[in-house]
Amino acid sequence: MIHWVELTVFAVLFVAVTVLGFLASRWQRGGSLDHLDEWGLGGRKFGSWVTWFLVGGDLYTAYTFVAVPALLFGAGALGFYALPYTVVLYPLVFLPVLRLWSVSRVHGYVTPADFVRGRYGSSLLALVVALTGIVATMPYIALQLAGLEAVLRTMGLNASGIAGHLPLFVAFVILALYTYQSGLRAPALIAFVKDILIYLVILVAVFYLPAKLGGWSHIFDVSAKKLATPNPSTGAPMGSILLTGNNQLQYVTLALGSALALFLYPHSVTGVLASRGRVVLKRNMVALPAYSLLLGLLALLGYVAIAAGVKPITNNATGRPDTNTVITVLFQNQFGAVFAGIAFAAIGIGALVPAAIMSIAAANLWTRNIYKTYLKRDATPAQEAKQAKLASLVVKVGAVLFIVAVDPQFSIDLQLIGGVIILQTLPAVAIALYTRWLHRWALIAGWLAGMGYGLYLLYKIPNPAAKRLHFGGSALTLDKLTVFGWHPFIGSTVQIYVGFVALVVNLLVAVIATLVLRATSASNGEDETTAEDYHTDEGSDRIKPPAVGSVIH
Repeated sequence: MIHWVELTVFAVLFVAVTVLGFLASRWQRGGSLDHLDEWGLGGRKFGSWVTWFLVGGDLYTAYTFVAVPALLFGAGALGFYALPYTVVLYPLVFLPVLRLWSVSRVHGYVTPADFVRGRYGSSLLALVVALTGIVATMPYIALQLAGLEAVLRTMGLNASGIAGHLPLFVAFVILALYTYQSGLRAPALIAFVKDILIYLVILVAVFYLPAKLGGWSHIFDVSAKKLATPNPSTGAPMGSILLTGNNQLQYVTLALGSALALFLYPHSVTGVLASRGRVVLKRNMVALPAYSLLLGLLALLGYVAIAAGVKPITNNATGRPDTNTVITVLFQNQFGAVFAGIAFAAIGIGALVPAAIMSIAAANLWTRNIYKTYLKRDATPAQEAKQAKLASLVVKVGAVLFIVAVDPQFSIDLQLIGGVIILQTLPAVAIALYTRWLHRWALIAGWLAGMGYGLYLLYKIPNPAAKRLHFGGSALTLDKLTVFGWHPFIGSTVQIYVGFVALVVNLLVAVIATLVLRATSASNGEDETTAEDYHTDEGSDRIKPPAVGSVIH
């Protein structure tokens, strides 16, 4: 049954942001959008407020809105890893992002792979970083679709087959059109609407729903009892409102690994490089934790859904409950139709903003580090911009096909795998911001070792609930860890995040290979950057000016 009032409210707000998306091409525009700095980085002129909404909209997505509470709904306290992860994130990246902004502005870098090429004089290492970024971003874009589909399914658009995905196709055709026309300015402008709606919905939910359902004490009591019931697939408890001895290490390594990975994703770097100066970034590193407070409140809605007796909607295509619908069903059951429609619009628009930024970031990588480096070295700025626009369309089409062809639960696991993948670029990108001690060939060797071992460990993880023997998640029991056939933790049921293990292997191999290569005096390439480049700020005569235009506050 289609819920017409909810659908109407959703559609009105969706049309409103679509109009904003097209108007964004004229919003304080500087030079021509036929320039990658203008189309892909908004002219590098975003001020504090725009950057705060853009980066916040980029990092806190529709998938976050539906998946974090869903994880608490299904597994309990483990889902809270997202809170310490976003708390430790900003102190960790505060100084590195300032250095990356400065050196990128001096040399006109558009992507992290541009920086790697300049730092090491290695197109091959830059290609590795670029391909890793594109591969890790694709399932992330697809997951925004999973959040949008959860909304559509809750409003009654739950047909099976191609017909069931038609509203999704329409939404992403519109997204593709205004992103193609307006570039990064479109999600930057829409992010204002998205974040205001999300703040409104969550603040209402965390005060109104607990009062309606008997208070937080009752909610925690009901959640503890429900999570203690055995899982039909494994016989073990479904979860716990407290961490257990088996998942504490996983919790810590997942939070730390996720924090290290987030600003390695191309879309996060795009938000950083689009800002006007170091002062803007400093303000945002201080202000962005406000979203972490919001995330903590949001996560608690998973327990609220348990207390409210929410039953996830069954996916007609797979025949299994879609846990992504937990929050949308909660809102539908507990709120009036109009406010539920507003909440659904917040989630739906929350899918469009990061999906647009991610597709632009992936297109920038393709254009700068594959197309221009290997296919057309003499590409003009206009040709670069055209190629990026086309690539962004291809990325969106790929993401839509991905969500149509792949079980949504598998796509969630793939996002976790994406985190393992992007972490392998940390030595080449983050560490290189401070030192070139690691040799460029050692970095490639470390990447191969970390990537290979990480994927091998992921392959060994089953998912009994989804009846899969392999690639069932990112939590590995220590007894499955092997070192050249040796099992150092045999019999242990303690779990750890695979990405953390793979990164340690990557770093060990890179260090050992560097020692060997330095002993043989192997060339480490030419570094086009200088120490001063990493401290340059807005207004310096060392800055390469972007396309001419006014500053966006």
